[in-house]
Amino acid sequence: MEAAQARRYDLILMDCQMPELDGYQATQAIREAEAPEGRAVILAMTANAMEGDRERCLAAGMDDYLPKPVTLDALREALGRWLPGGSLRGRP
Repeated sequence: MEAAQARRYDLILMDCQMPELDGYQATQAIREAEAPEGRAVILAMTANAMEGDRERCLAAGMDDYLPKPVTLDALREALGRWLPGGSLRGRP
């Protein structure tokens, strides 16, 4: 949360099961604090792969859902969908 508020990120990989503040709550807080023109892409990463989990992530404000274990191919595909040119805008 603090990192997302301190600077703008193109993309955030959000773990849904975190102590204290889970990924759903963290995403909602990030979305509330964002300016509309500075909206980061948030990809859910979760071991929950049951019916309704994807919808819960999207309802919380996440843009996409990657079930764990995340494969390199699945991550590349998601980056290609959500980032301009499929990259981190020239960043490593």
